[in-house]
Amino acid sequence: MENKPVKSTIITPLPKPRSRAARVRTQLAPEHWVNTATDVLAREGVAGLRVEVLAKKCGVTKGSFYWHFKDRQALLDAVLEQWKLGRIRDIEKTTSVTAGSERDQLHYAIELYGASKNRKGMAIELAIRDWARHDVQAAAIVEAVDLYRLECTRKLFVAAGMSDAEAKSRSLLLYACVFGLSLMHYAQFDNDLANLKQRIAERIISN
Repeated sequence: MENKPVKSTIITPLPKPRSRAARVRTQLAPEHWVNTATDVLAREGVAGLRVEVLAKKCGVTKGSFYWHFKDRQALLDAVLEQWKLGRIRDIEKTTSVTAGSERDQLHYAIELYGASKNRKGMAIELAIRDWARHDVQAAAIVEAVDLYRLECTRKLFVAAGMSDAEAKSRSLLLYACVFGLSLMHYAQFDNDLANLKQRIAERIISN
């Protein structure tokens, strides 16, 4: 009786369970949570920053959130800190200048902060300030940013030849103007808005 050859069966090994380190790599980075929270903050205010809502927007479970943050307050702290550091970085960049170009830099600062193009940035700014009306920690962050802004422009005015007292008043006037303009609807007020803003800037900066 002829023996038939026995077919060999190839057994494919099962995939090894992912290591803990590999599972960590699939988690969203904490910066992703903070950025998503900031976007929600701009649209809905701090009341909209709920873990369930953010997890759904990120397409993950709440467990991914708690991998990075102890609780909701930890996320709120991170949002405030990122906003503070971002604003300070922008202020330093905007007011950094070589000697002799202080007035040009002040004009640039007014033009930049008074522009209406960055709607998202202004929406975040307003949401943070509204948050600060009801929260001591947020209020302290906003105050620190405002004082830093004022101090940076004060130095520019002093370098441009003004007294310290005059530099302080001009610095405060500068920010009162640019933030005030961001809240107002004045498109129909003048036929040449660019020229109008230029005249305002000259009044703020000129001796």
